[in-house]
Amino acid sequence: MVNECFDPMPCENHRDECVESSKISLIISQTMNNQDGKPVTQPDKSRIVPMAIIFVVLCGSSFYMGIIFCSEKDRFLSIYSEKSIESHKESSIIPLQIKYISYPECSIDFQDYTPCTDPRRWKKYISNRLTLLERHCPPKLERKDCLVPPPDGYKLPIRWPKSRDECWYSNVPNEWINKQKSNQHWLKKEGEKFIFPGGGTMFPNGVGKYVDLMQDLIPEMKDGTIRTAIDTGCGVASWGGDLLDRGILALSLAPRDNHRAQVQFALERGIPAILGVLSTRRLPFPSNSFDMAHCSRCLIPWTEFGGIYLLEIHRILRPGGFWVLSGPPINYKRRWRGWNTTIDANRSDYEKLQELLTSLCFKMFNTKGDIAVWQKSQDNNCYNKLIRDTYPPKCDDGLEPDSAWYTPLRSCIVVPDPKFKKSGLSSISKWPERLHVTPERISMLHHGSDSTFKHDDSKWKKQAAYYKKLIPELGTDKIRNIMDMNTVYGGFAAALIDDPVWVMNVVSSYATNTLPMVYDRGLIGTFHDWCEAFSTYPRTYDLLHLDRLFTLESHRCEMKYVLLEMDRILRPSGYAIIRESSYFTDAITTIGKGMRWECRKEDTENGSGIQKILVCQKKLWYSSNPRVQDDKLWN
Repeated sequence: MVNECFDPMPCENHRDECVESSKISLIISQTMNNQDGKPVTQPDKSRIVPMAIIFVVLCGSSFYMGIIFCSEKDRFLSIYSEKSIESHKESSIIPLQIKYISYPECSIDFQDYTPCTDPRRWKKYISNRLTLLERHCPPKLERKDCLVPPPDGYKLPIRWPKSRDECWYSNVPNEWINKQKSNQHWLKKEGEKFIFPGGGTMFPNGVGKYVDLMQDLIPEMKDGTIRTAIDTGCGVASWGGDLLDRGILALSLAPRDNHRAQVQFALERGIPAILGVLSTRRLPFPSNSFDMAHCSRCLIPWTEFGGIYLLEIHRILRPGGFWVLSGPPINYKRRWRGWNTTIDANRSDYEKLQELLTSLCFKMFNTKGDIAVWQKSQDNNCYNKLIRDTYPPKCDDGLEPDSAWYTPLRSCIVVPDPKFKKSGLSSISKWPERLHVTPERISMLHHGSDSTFKHDDSKWKKQAAYYKKLIPELGTDKIRNIMDMNTVYGGFAAALIDDPVWVMNVVSSYATNTLPMVYDRGLIGTFHDWCEAFSTYPRTYDLLHLDRLFTLESHRCEMKYVLLEMDRILRPSGYAIIRESSYFTDAITTIGKGMRWECRKEDTENGSGIQKILVCQKKLWYSSNPRVQDDKLWN
């Protein structure tokens, strides 16, 4: 029997009709048995036919009654107010209760603990293609049920924008990088602080002049055309920090390697950054998203392994986007002597690079001095001319372009979908207009439309304003680094666009893929699975925001480990805004208390009874365990 009970999205009010129909069907089937309960061996066909007719009539009646009943839903809601219905739902919710546990401190040598990129576990993985630097999360039995301590003498971070130029040495006590890179003016130690002069390997005289030259080569950096960028091998993120004043939001990417604290320094400065490496897997970003990619002597072997790393840059660049390279082999005729190589080797490297870029439909856009700029094809004409048997081939339809969570790199070209004609760099709205323009790629989503986007945009403006009442520091220089742990369209980040903050927008690898829309708006973000640790250092975010994360993910991810991970990445005195079902709030508060958080429960902005808002603040505390040298991790 087929009726509304088997509809994947049934009207809740129709469920009783379905149940009644099922009961009638059971009665009918029972009439076909003898009184002693045994099946009839030779059924009377004259009885079966009328019964079958009755059965069909009842099913049809149930179906049409359900349609009528569902269509009357709005009328019933007009009779019974929404408030009374919510009150009924609230009274039926029995909150989850768990036992209080006081979580211990981790040892002080875990002060910079990054669970999925832990140097202690490198020996388990091969060094070929830097595989050991990729994400390798510990199994459940090896997870830490403890609180990561801050370094001795930790101080609340210097506020933005002053933090771009200096930070407390005690917060990132890394003497190795100070000794190795001070001659390149990455940073230098002065008293209790690290000072960031704005230098780099390819711009020792200052990042400002370097970016000025880049803007001369790429006029689109000046008029709002270029908004999002990625810096591969970012150093201490001086390039990304300089671009912020020019209206460009750059995400700095670097592994946890022998430089140790590149991403940690970037985030301590208040500059967007994430741990990551080009190795054997795709970067955790959707296709056709960044307007520009940059490599300043990042030492990535672009032409090795079949050009697979440049193929990944091609995948994440939007049509018409720019790839900027400075350092080997650019300007090799003048620079080769300083690179411990030969001029012939550098000439060969440059020719291989140019050949590979041409095969990927990049064109040389401009070059001067140490900087060369290529542009990705703005349309599909070049890809359509590629010969079938040439290398690299075009990817087949079986490889999802946006699949990027533990997805292996493939030696093929991801060709942009030709139906999206307004997502290329020359067609998409310029910044800041594009922030509130409905992304063209929203049409990929079920029920994705201009109205749903506008509704989401409007909703988050109201909710962000309400959050500022709950946390007066939000919108001031006391909060800089924010993470929206399970965003949809980046609405919370968009609502904060005029505040001195940046937002890392996280889309669950198990959720509907909305991250392309986030990038189309001119915002940045990443895919992630909250059953695992995030790719960042401890104490790197001032505010974490989650909207029904446990409602959506508690069937997969254990609440305790999600909250312990939040504690790891939250700065002391930082806040967590937890918008959640009333079912979970008491349990979250209990775990928070065990992590030394102070939490208070607030109503939502519309006074909903089925949802509450927890505002939690992490306390500043210091380790009671003996100090261990940082170099121990690297031996």
